[in-house]
Amino acid sequence: MDSDAGELGLRLYDLVRCIRLLKQHRADQHPAIPAGMLGMLVQINQLSSDCHARDLADRTRLDASTVSRSVAALVAHGLIERRPDPSDRRATILALTPAGRTALADSHRWYGEVLERALADWAPGEVAALSAALGRFTGDIAIALGNNDNDNLEAAR
Repeated sequence: MDSDAGELGLRLYDLVRCIRLLKQHRADQHPAIPAGMLGMLVQINQLSSDCHARDLADRTRLDASTVSRSVAALVAHGLIERRPDPSDRRATILALTPAGRTALADSHRWYGEVLERALADWAPGEVAALSAALGRFTGDIAIALGNNDNDNLEAAR
């Protein structure tokens, strides 16, 4: 591995550590959403009015049993609810509750405030360049790994 790639590997390690710290601080300061559940709540919100657990498992690339446990935890915390699917009464649709929407908005606001403080001394062009580079990088990593839609993220947890 050349020195540039090695240095990037070290910076990625630092980034992962930073993300863990961010998640922990968010969970400590805004415990309405249990640690590790924010991403699932975001996905349910993005799938909006037609969110089935199987769709959530496909979208998050997590095992159905993991999604089931996460959904149960979010329901227990009053952040989402199960509603009958009008097109198939045997199925349920997952939807954010008002408390879930509030908690999600609070979390987004908190992350935004942290990022604004962290990037306060950055020029707008630097922020845009970082965002573009990260987008390209994550896409290229997916390609380098074979971009297998059947990959399951359980091992990456």
